[in-house]
Amino acid sequence: MIKAASAAKLKQWLEAGEATLVDVREPDEYTRSHIAGSVSLPLATVTADALPPFEGKKLVMQCQMGSRSLTACKKLAKENPTLDVYNLEGGIFSWKKAGYETITVPANGAAKTASPLAPGNG
Repeated sequence: MIKAASAAKLKQWLEAGEATLVDVREPDEYTRSHIAGSVSLPLATVTADALPPFEGKKLVMQCQMGSRSLTACKKLAKENPTLDVYNLEGGIFSWKKAGYETITVPANGAAKTASPLAPGNG
């Protein structure tokens, strides 16, 4: 079953260790900016077998705005109708808009924590 998760709810789950977050954007998008603790799994490669371990945790899919991650949720639900999977409403954009930090990797390759919606944090 596909369910929706707000940025606030996802933050709560991640802080409590209750969720596995899968970022379905392309690798270059993930490298530029991602939510700490997320796992990169581009949409084209999403299958139940490719998922990271999530036993006992909520499985949350995420992209830039929520559309590709919803597609990933639908792919997984079709493959396994008994799977509960969450879509981050509004994607990483809603995460940043809520004021939550992301990890960015500038051109020099040194990862840093970025302020929400800062220039170059998209």
